[in-house]
Amino acid sequence: MHLNRQVSMENQDKEIQNHENDIPTQPNAEKYADKNPSALNQEEILNELEKFSLENSTDKIKKTGEEEKPEGLLDKFGLGKKDRRKKETQELKEKLEEMNDRYLRLIAEFDNFKKRNAKERLEWMKNAGQDIIQSILPTLDNFNRAIKQMETSKDIASIKDGVFIIHNKLKSTLESSGLKQLESIGMEFNTELHEAITEIPAPTEEMKGKVVDEIECGYSLNDKMLRYAKVIVGK
Repeated sequence: MHLNRQVSMENQDKEIQNHENDIPTQPNAEKYADKNPSALNQEEILNELEKFSLENSTDKIKKTGEEEKPEGLLDKFGLGKKDRRKKETQELKEKLEEMNDRYLRLIAEFDNFKKRNAKERLEWMKNAGQDIIQSILPTLDNFNRAIKQMETSKDIASIKDGVFIIHNKLKSTLESSGLKQLESIGMEFNTELHEAITEIPAPTEEMKGKVVDEIECGYSLNDKMLRYAKVIVGK
């Protein structure tokens, strides 16, 4: 019986010690360690607790103010990223509008260029032979004079000489513009230069497959075939 009481008392002492160890340390606990809890002034305890809580809250506010700036707070809540994205989106929209405006301007300029170019080509085609015609007009005047002379003059020789002169003048005028008469008689028949009207027996063996006679002369203009020569080929 005596042993049971002793064991129970030891257990109670251990529980009291464990309970005292589990109690959190309050602010200024050393100050009141030697005092009897019943002797403590309740107002003093409350004042100390309030002072302790105020000091802790002030330290937290200072640390928070130093570590987290407004920019950090915006980034923390996602507001800064949202604003940056909105700004980047606005910049991209402005660049897109600028590129679209430049594209439309280029399309309009190219369309105007095509219209202007087509108009200039039509005008050029209408007036392409203006220079040649102007160069031929003096020859036409010479023909008119020769016709009047033929009506009154009986000198056939002088009329013939006048016609030859006019012919040479016309030929030289056209040659100065790039016209060239092709030589065909005695040449090998060439489909790129000649157009065969008919074939006749060749007068000699050497003339077989060659141009025997020429019906119309062939001409080239600036080394480009203008008209094929109409010829008779020997066989």
